[in-house]
Amino acid sequence: MKMEAYSSARDEFKDFDRKMVFLDANESPFENGVNRYPDPKQQAVKALLAKQNSVNPNQILLGNGSDEVLDLLFRAFCEPNRDNVITLPPTYGMYGVLANLNAVENREILLTADFQPNTELILENADANTRMLFLCSPNNPTANSFSKETVVTLIHNFNGLVVLDEAYIDFSENESWLSELNAYPNLVITQTLSKAYGLAGIRMGILYASPKITAVLNKIKPPYNLNHLSQQKALEVLTDREITGNRITLIKAEKSRLLKQLLEVNFIDKVYPSDANFILIKVDNADKRYNQLLEKGIVVRNRSNQALCNNCLRISIGTPEENELLINTLKTL
Repeated sequence: MKMEAYSSARDEFKDFDRKMVFLDANESPFENGVNRYPDPKQQAVKALLAKQNSVNPNQILLGNGSDEVLDLLFRAFCEPNRDNVITLPPTYGMYGVLANLNAVENREILLTADFQPNTELILENADANTRMLFLCSPNNPTANSFSKETVVTLIHNFNGLVVLDEAYIDFSENESWLSELNAYPNLVITQTLSKAYGLAGIRMGILYASPKITAVLNKIKPPYNLNHLSQQKALEVLTDREITGNRITLIKAEKSRLLKQLLEVNFIDKVYPSDANFILIKVDNADKRYNQLLEKGIVVRNRSNQALCNNCLRISIGTPEENELLINTLKTL
């Protein structure tokens, strides 16, 4: 089937900065800041991301949240009711949801007891119709990163796209795999502005891949999937990297403090290492402790319904004041 992207008025005329009389897109002519359609290719945002991450703009696809770029991967590279993907529970739940929505089989291979991919089992379960492998590192909800050796082995031996979700990479002590992007044609990296950059409300997900992959995805993405206000806010925050850097440093410091203080709470059985902006803890009774915290006005996430996470709570790192309140509350339960 021949795929052709929709050609919008703003695809045909791209020189947005010139002072022109725009009578081409059936827009309102009355200026209010958002009366014109946004740049469908998000060129300014891509140019800035490309410069900051040493990649080419044609290696970037931007989506309405990471969920949209993940969905585009399913739609572009998987045949419904025939193909399959591999996910590694416990992990981000949208991989499985999107597989179901796109009528693609989701083959779940549990992580090992120390929350690492079971490389041998993954490769054994892949077949000729396995199109994608999803690796979330640092992983949600376990907060740990996967070893470099494991990821390299899977990239080399998996005959499909390896989708490496780096939503929490800014909080990790490990470097992003972006520096390795050109070395592996089957590597796809997704990131987000929702976590470290504090832009969850604008919904902007980022996909980095080879130009061949992004070209396919650009053919099927909606023409105006990111609005003008979101693009402007992204440019504003991405430009001022000092503020973001300071906030990441503070979150890391607060996480270190919490990791120590959580060990002093008598009903917490285990505090798992964290490479993200959240901590996974194992408690005596997750339902009970979740409800107790809720009654005190503190909302955490009960992850007990996930594989290998029985009686586990996931706690995001808050402000110093919020974290202090959390610790004091936990010690009174």
